[in-house]
Order: sequence, then structure tokens, then C-alpha cells
Amino acid sequence: MGAAASSAAAGLGLPVSRLSARLGVAALALAAVALGAVTWHRARPRRRRRLRRQQVGTVSQVCIYPVKSCMGVPVDAAECTALGLRSGSLRDRFWMVIKEDGHMVTARQEPRLVLVSITFENDRLIFKAPDMDQLVLPTKLPSTNRIHDCRLFGIDVQGRDCGDEIAQWFTKFLKTEAYRLVQFETNLKGRVSTKILPTEEKYQVAYPDGSPVHILSDASLADLNTRLEKKAKMEHFRPNIVVTGCAAFEEDTWEELVIGDVELKKVLCCSRCVMTTVDPDTGIIDWKEPLETLKSYRLCDPSERHLYKSSPLFGVYYSVAKVGNLQVGDPVYRLVE
Repeated sequence: MGAAASSAAAGLGLPVSRLSARLGVAALALAAVALGAVTWHRARPRRRRRLRRQQVGTVSQVCIYPVKSCMGVPVDAAECTALGLRSGSLRDRFWMVIKEDGHMVTARQEPRLVLVSITFENDRLIFKAPDMDQLVLPTKLPSTNRIHDCRLFGIDVQGRDCGDEIAQWFTKFLKTEAYRLVQFETNLKGRVSTKILPTEEKYQVAYPDGSPVHILSDASLADLNTRLEKKAKMEHFRPNIVVTGCAAFEEDTWEELVIGDVELKKVLCCSRCVMTTVDPDTGIIDWKEPLETLKSYRLCDPSERHLYKSSPLFGVYYSVAKVGNLQVGDPVYRLVE
């Protein structure tokens, strides 16, 4: 102990050793408080943005498309999982037609796929198509069925073979070459978003083009139809969720949404291709409308051309930030600061 400490001890009438101990304890206590303050400051979580809900519309339709490019199944309510909408064993874009070499087949190559309707009963898919007997397929496949290595827009993905009977059914209906049907399973290799779209949002999908959820508004379709001689249907664009009560193309501006207890985050606007020119009633591909009209007024801003190139935009892709349930009639809330 230094001279000053010794003098202080003498003035207090304390032995030097006892004062030294007391000073040591005090110093340790002060150090602990200081360290605790620093640790608390460093460990304190970053404050979340204060967001409020602003209603922008109401859900008017919910649709699950079990087989890629085939008809959708309207539902009143659905669970929204990280991989998209589901209702029991019925899941969105969990089945896909492929060539025998594993390459995907969509209505771009086989427009008549849009004429295949699907109903769902007791964990079974019931397939119907013009001039075809209906076929029933269980959603639970034998584990002995082959796993195919498939290609979807140049990206590897897997699927379990659905059997010879449904393969022959699609082959007979399409009348062009031999096809098979595969089913995605959650334990199989999916596709990662960053390989599909120019986005930093990371998620997995099964067989959708780009994201787990696709949203479009009634008003946007109504706006398009004011410019078309032959009116387009919502089936031309195949959204999962249709929103009513908003302005045309207002959905382009919705970054974060809450529907039911589901939270969604915008990935990108949906860039459109020749798939939109397949007539959902006839299965005939037009190659022109409504795509040409969309190109006349729905191209992206030049600053975003690296994202969308020359494709027109119609609808929005969303990832699932919080899983949950939603239904027709739910308010659609936009999260704003």
C-alpha cells in the first residue's frame, strides 16, 4: 500500500491490512458494475422497428395448384407453410409432370395441361380431363417408388415417382411422348431461391416458378381487361391469393404483409411469360395476348431492368416470414413505420 493509503488508514484508526482489504472489495465491486454495464450494453438486442398495420384490402380468393400447370383447387382456408399453401395433404405445386429424362413439362410445352382438373378427397387426388376416365392417386406414395433427379428451369430438384398408372394417364391425354408424374416430399432436395431469382431472400421451394406465395389483386386484372378485346381470367395468372378492395397494381408497393396470423415478405414482382397466353378454357396457346398488352404498359423502370429484363410485371412473389393460417375474408394488412 502506498504512503497515502497508509496515512488514510492511520487517520481512520484502522490497521493497514484491514483498510487494504476493504479497498480491494470496493474496487472489485465497482469493476463488476462497470463490466456488467458494458456487457448489458453489448448484449442488448437491436431494437425492432416500430411497425403498425394498415389495411390495404381483403382476401377474396385462395387457391392451391397441386400439379404444376394443371387447374387450381379453390379453398376457403389454408395453412401457409414455408413451402407454400397447404390444406391437409393437398399442397401447392408439390406435383409435376416430367419427361422420362427428368425435365419438367409445363403448359409452355403442353398447353392442354391446363385442362386437367383436380379434386381432393380423403387424402387422394382425383384427376379428370376431357375424354379421359378419372384417375385416383393417393397422396401417400410407397417408399419403394423411385426418386427422380429432375430439372426445373435448369435447376436440379427431386421428386418421387407417382407410378405407372398416372404416368400412362398423362401420356394418353397429351398424346405427344411418354410422361411421368412426380411428387415432392419435404425430405427431398428442393430449390434455393437465390438460384432461381435475383434476390437476397433465402428460402426453399418445391415446384413453383419462383416463391412459395404469389399475390395478385382483382383491381389489377380489371385494369388489364379495360385494354383487352378478349378478357383475361384470373386463371391466366394463377395466383395463390387474390386481394380485393385496393387500387390497381397497389400490390407492387406492399413490402411486408400480415394476413390472418401469417406474415409475408415481398421478394420481387412477378415477371410474365408466354404461359399467360394459354387459354385456361381451351388449352390453346395464343403466344400473344394478354402478354403483348402487358408489355405495352407494365414494363419495369429502367433502373430495374437487371432484375426483370423485358418481361412485363403482373402480381408479386412473397416469401413466408411467419407461418400460420389464412382464409377468404381475412383483412390484408401492410406493415408500415
